[in-house]
Amino acid sequence: MTNLDAVKEQISTAAKSTGRAPEDITLIAVSKNFDADAIRPVLIAGQRVFGENRVQEAQKKWPALKDEFEGVELHLIGPLQSNKVKDAVELFDAIHTIDRPKIARAIANEMDKTKKSLRLYIQVNTGEEEQKAGILPNDLNEFIHLCRDELKLNISGLMCIPPRDEVAAIHFAFLKERAKEHGLSELSMGMSSDFQTAIEMGATHIRVGTAIFGTRQSPPP
Repeated sequence: MTNLDAVKEQISTAAKSTGRAPEDITLIAVSKNFDADAIRPVLIAGQRVFGENRVQEAQKKWPALKDEFEGVELHLIGPLQSNKVKDAVELFDAIHTIDRPKIARAIANEMDKTKKSLRLYIQVNTGEEEQKAGILPNDLNEFIHLCRDELKLNISGLMCIPPRDEVAAIHFAFLKERAKEHGLSELSMGMSSDFQTAIEMGATHIRVGTAIFGTRQSPPP
């Protein structure tokens, strides 16, 4: 059994334990810091949804891989700088890390120019960590209002990365409640160490890297 098969089996078990259908959970294979040769076997095995943290890194490997394999869906799951928004909208199919008005406005402007529609998620800093990106919980209502009503962005859901030293389930439950308040049906939460818990708490998209690809390579220069 490959790592990918094992992860899919764990997804199925976690989903069924809470009465959910495994096919309702999207597995995002996080390929950051892995080159095309490491990614290709996972593509050959049938995986089509992938996540990258950096626009510049993704630009170096994914255009060629997309030409080689049909049906690839690429998600940006790392922080987005305003000077990379144009490139991000061009390359990615979804952005999970909308976390401030400047980025929301830039994405709205670029999508309007290109007439391209992406799946968009707001990153929430559920642990209110100073070093971590994301909208603070107390600012979420106002930010969703900006995105939806002023910028006319079609927000698909919310995303979070729980603090490492806290119980992840508490943060997953909090994110689920906030999404429910705003009528958002998609939850991007859960990584290699806690994706089963995330599924049990309602995750629709899980971001799994190490459990599929193994120990990460050094980041490219």
